[in-house]
This record gives sequence, structure tokens and C-alpha cells, in this order.
Amino acid sequence: MSKDRYKKFDKRIGCLQFFFSSFIAVLLIYLFLIQVFDIRHYRERAKTQRSSKLFVLRGEILDRNGFKLASDNTSFDLFAHPMYYDHTPQELAEILSPLINIQVSSLAKKLSSSDSVIRVKNGLDRKVAEAIKAKRLRELSLEVKNKRVYPQGSLASHILGYYNPDADVAGGIEYVAKEYLEYFDKNISYEKTPNGDIIYNFNTNPEDIAAPIKGKTLNLTIDSAVQHICEKYLNKTVQKTKALRGAVIVLDPKTGEVLALAAYPYYDPNNYQKYSMNDMKNWAITDVYPPGSTFKVITVACAMINGKVNKNTRILDTGKMKIGWWEIKNYDYDRNKNPGLIDLVYLFEHSSNVASAKVAQMMTPQEFYDTLRTFNFGEITGIDLPGESSGILPLPKSWDVATHGAMGYGYGASVTAIQMASAVAAIANNGVWITPHVIKYSPEILPQKVIERRVMSEQSAKDLTSILVESMENGKSIAKMDEYYIAAKTGTSRRPLDNGAGYSNKLYTSMVGFLPATNPRVLVYVVVDSPGGEAIWGSTVAAPIFKDITTELVKIMNLNPDKKKVVNKSGI
Repeated sequence: MSKDRYKKFDKRIGCLQFFFSSFIAVLLIYLFLIQVFDIRHYRERAKTQRSSKLFVLRGEILDRNGFKLASDNTSFDLFAHPMYYDHTPQELAEILSPLINIQVSSLAKKLSSSDSVIRVKNGLDRKVAEAIKAKRLRELSLEVKNKRVYPQGSLASHILGYYNPDADVAGGIEYVAKEYLEYFDKNISYEKTPNGDIIYNFNTNPEDIAAPIKGKTLNLTIDSAVQHICEKYLNKTVQKTKALRGAVIVLDPKTGEVLALAAYPYYDPNNYQKYSMNDMKNWAITDVYPPGSTFKVITVACAMINGKVNKNTRILDTGKMKIGWWEIKNYDYDRNKNPGLIDLVYLFEHSSNVASAKVAQMMTPQEFYDTLRTFNFGEITGIDLPGESSGILPLPKSWDVATHGAMGYGYGASVTAIQMASAVAAIANNGVWITPHVIKYSPEILPQKVIERRVMSEQSAKDLTSILVESMENGKSIAKMDEYYIAAKTGTSRRPLDNGAGYSNKLYTSMVGFLPATNPRVLVYVVVDSPGGEAIWGSTVAAPIFKDITTELVKIMNLNPDKKKVVNKSGI
């Protein structure tokens, strides 16, 4: 019995020996494969852990003439590491003092701190940083910092937006063009030691490491000179009238390029943290409001497109009328109770609400709605800025007779400033609507970003332009110019209450127009929200801004006068 037990025991011991021998053999083979053939890719992982990508500077943002609007400013923060001191704090202070402009005594005291890492000084420029590096002091380290700088301050701030490199947050063009501004052709990476020193190997190009990498430069359609005058005159009027806010948009109607977009209140993107989100909001593209009488231009354009009116059409203007539950009255009803049979020139010259409502009624709600959609009302224009609103254009099935009529003179629908500017620009462009844009696209990319579509015939656009010019010439508008024909219309509308239920006693005043009318080169749209004082109208608040801007615009753009030509009802 004992021999059998010994045999079983020996057998078990043999099995265990075989198992452990096999395990050790497999382990040795595995370790051999890891160390020699690197089957788990540990070398690559280690390399990745110590690899680093070069610090990338954002590309500059320039206006259409190469004027710098935004750029990166690189600075360096200096740190001391007491555990690596080769010099006493006093010796180190004597070396650094001439370089960083801090007194030796105060610097030595700072360097004597018991902290493991001592922040010596922030915001050193590259020249000083290079001088410190040349000292080859291992107890010091430099941390590169990037700051986005806007050298023109608040100029075009609502277009440019802002950028915080630490949090990687942005607004405006800085947000839209992030990938472009940070793009560079080759991906340069290198390896670093735990101390931050670069490991040079056969794949490391010293030139790539030494030279700062910079993203692409972005050119805008904005003209800084035009932007400046828009901001100047808008600010002047807002301050004078104590208005809530204001906006000015200047477009090239033939290309859709935005030459200026000013939205008051302004802010400085260099210190954007000090401003509220409301200040930084580009309300010219985000907020909606009833456009008022400037919309009469669009109403007549829609009626022309649908064949309901032409340049010779006459309309019975009774001064006031009742549509359903809503009474419509002309603003000058007390002075002119029954104008009688009027033409379209009179409609615009006297801003007839009754005639505009009747023009709207000539179209079915569906016809009017569909045509408004071709002008991009009720949908975004596609401008290359973030946060654009589509406006409010109710579906025609919800229109009652009052809404249908009120739509004709700028109530019922709510628009953005950029929608109004681009819609009237289509008339200036012989009936072709173009996507407004602030980025100067290359010829290859332009067709992908900017849409062109005909919304009305060339002849109808010219007829409507001629009517607008004649109404301006017949009237007493302050915006008239001695050497240029202007096709324009003012507007005044009541400001809706913040809760949307009814209207307040505040007003929106606006004016839209283009010149030279015989060959439109520029469109200007002005809107001022809630100005104070007496006689608050588009003609008294927005029109003076329009006049001041266009007076300087014709000089900046070197526009040829066109008032030698005769204006008549058959064309310009």
C-alpha cells in the first residue's frame, strides 16, 4: 500500500514539475518576444508618451486690403525649480536680473521660496526667452503662452469674435474658421524627455523644431475704412438718441461681399471676458424684428414677380381702411385724408400703408409667402457667421385677412438685418440674390459657399429701382445726394414687447438703399432700436446715418457720379 502511495505522490510531483517548467518556458519565450520583437508595441507606446507636437500659432485675419485684424502674440512664462539648483538664489538672481528687469534683492527673495516650482515672471517676449535659454541653466524652464491679439480693438468685433487659447473657445469668424486658421501643411512632431528637453534623432529636423508653426492667413471681405465709418456714425446717433442698440450693414450687391457689419453695443475682443453675452451677440444676424416700411420694397417686388403690378400700376389710396378686425391708416392721414389714385412712386414717396396692403392683397397668401421665401425670408441667408436666425415667416394657412394686409407694410413677419440687406441687394443686382459672406473665398471654393439665384427678372428689378429713385428725388429725404442717384426707402416699426404679446411704445427706425442707382456698387442698411427724443422716424434717425456713411463711402470706393443721367419712369 505504501509503495502505491509513493508512486501516486511521485506522479503528482512530476506533473507539477512539468507544469511549472512549461510555465517558465512559456514566460521566457513571451519575455523574449516582448523585448526582442516588441509584440506588444511597448516601444511605440513609450515613444508616444514622450512625443509632443509643436506649438501652433493661429493664422492672421486680414481685411480685404491686407489690414491686420487679428494675430497671435507669443509670450513665455519663466519658472525656477529649486531641486535642480546649481547656483544659490543670490547668484541666480544676479544672472536673471538684467534680463527680466527685476531688482536682484526682490528676485533673490522670490528664488529662495520653499515651493517646489517658483513662478519667476510671466509674459516674457521671445527675445528675452532666447537670452535666458542661452544661459543653459537647468534650474530654469520656460513655458510658451499664446494670446490672440486684436490690434484694432473693438473694430469689427462682432465679425471677428474672440478666441481663448487656454479653454479653446471662440466666437465669430474665430469659431467658423478654426480649422483653416490652425491648418498647416505638415504634421511636425518630436520627442521630449520628462524635463521637457527635445530628443534629437535621425527623424528630427532642427529647422522644423526651431521655427514656430503658423496656421493659414484668412482674408475677409471687410474694408476696415468702411467698417470704421459705419461704427463711428452709428455710435454717434446711438449716443445722441440714447438708443438701445443699432446695426449697419454694407454690401457689394454684385458679389454678396460684406464690406462692413457694425452692431452696437461694441466690445473689445482683447478683453471679451469683461462683457456680457448680450454685448457680444451679433444681433444683426441673430435677432428678429418687424421691418416696417422698408419691407414695402419687397412687397412691390413680390407683386411684380407675380405679375400683379408694373411700373404703370395705379392704386386707390383712401388714407385708411379696415381689414377684418384691423384698421390700417397712413402715417400722414391727418394731413392727407384721401390721396386717391396713386402710382408706385407716390406709394414709396409717402410710404402709403393702405396702398402697400392692397398690393399685398393682389397676391394670394400662398403666392406672397412663396415669393418671400425666394428672397430668403423665413430661412437663414447662409452668411458665414455663427448664430444666424431664420427670422419668422408664418405659414400662409395661418394668415387671416389682417395679417395678409399688414404683411404688405412690414408687420406679420419678423426679419433679421442681414435678411433685409441681402433681399434688397437682389434688386440692386438686377434681380439676382447672392449669399452674403464675410470670408474672401478663392475662385475654386466660392461656388460651394456662395449661392446665386434669380428671384426676379432684370427688367422688373430695373423698373423697381427707377421707381425708388424717383420717389427719393421727388421727396425731401436728408439722404439725397447731389451727384448720385439713390434707390432707397426708410422704415419705422413698433417694437414688440419682450414677451411677444403686443407692442411697446418703442420703435425700430431703419433705412435701406443702394447707389449709384444706374450701376449699383454698394448697398447700405441701417437700423436703430428704441431711439429716444421727439420725431422718431426712419427719416429722422436712420436716414442721417445713411447719409453720413454714403457721403464717405463714395470717396473711399471712388464711385463715379451718375446724376448727369435723366431719370424717368421707363428706366434710369
